[in-house]
Amino acid sequence: MATVPNHVSETVDELLTAIEREHDVSIALAVARGSHAWGAASPESDYDVGFVFVPDDLRRYAHLEEPPTTIHETADADEIELQGWDVRTFARLLADSNDGAIDLLRSSIRYRTTYDPTDLAEYIERTYNPIDLYHAWRGIATGNYRKYISHHLVRTDDEIVPIVEVLEDEDAYVVETDDGTATIPADDERFAETQTKPTVKRNLTICRAAMSARYLKATGERGEHDLPALEFGTFLTEQAPAVFDADRIERARELLERKRAGEGAVDIGDAVGREFAHPPREIDPGIHAREGPDTATLDEFVDELIAATE
Repeated sequence: MATVPNHVSETVDELLTAIEREHDVSIALAVARGSHAWGAASPESDYDVGFVFVPDDLRRYAHLEEPPTTIHETADADEIELQGWDVRTFARLLADSNDGAIDLLRSSIRYRTTYDPTDLAEYIERTYNPIDLYHAWRGIATGNYRKYISHHLVRTDDEIVPIVEVLEDEDAYVVETDDGTATIPADDERFAETQTKPTVKRNLTICRAAMSARYLKATGERGEHDLPALEFGTFLTEQAPAVFDADRIERARELLERKRAGEGAVDIGDAVGREFAHPPREIDPGIHAREGPDTATLDEFVDELIAATE
């Protein structure tokens, strides 16, 4: 099981207590997010903390000035960032099979467990809607590829347009559109070519998301919808061989090891590949869609979560 240094746990606990006092809330659950949660942290990695909180006075939900739905705090000196959801927002995200909310329940590094999430995590892992989770992971892979890896133009309204081909003889670009491709002259003042950041860290994020989406789809087509392990090294060793070839797994493992070694900011170009970074947009809902977590059951868990903070 992954761990963090004692001084980090102590500092996080102090920060959580300060948040409780400042916002009049009680924190029911706080865990590691990001690279520490999925086993890709280096000695230089920041500490990302996700938490769920309950207003001390639940009547605030009926007031004109409602309690906060999110709380975001940073401690720059300690390189700690905290992001929290109120209990109602958290439950809604779980109902939508949100990847961040599900991962919060699955994190093995727990800073605060006033509420024990074991039963809720098991319920969500049984009932999440695979098609929603697939598209969440697909969006992470394609969005990060478009923003950080692909050679692209930026339009004056900040829209990113990936470049498929540079036509040097015609002084133009062939770009990707939602409907296929289009040609844009190089002197079109609405567009400017921009730099990408194809680092180890960005490639790893894309690789993990694309593999997760493709794994969920492949196992779903076999009737299983096996949820990929949160810890990426575990996934590569125990689950990925059922879907991916040895070369793809080895490339993913190399990215993971380089990130752990502190090379996350090193530019390496496109180590994932455009095609792999874009899992299919359309998948069969007859195979991959289900109702998702039951609202009434989630409400029962919400009641337990609130009771734990009283």
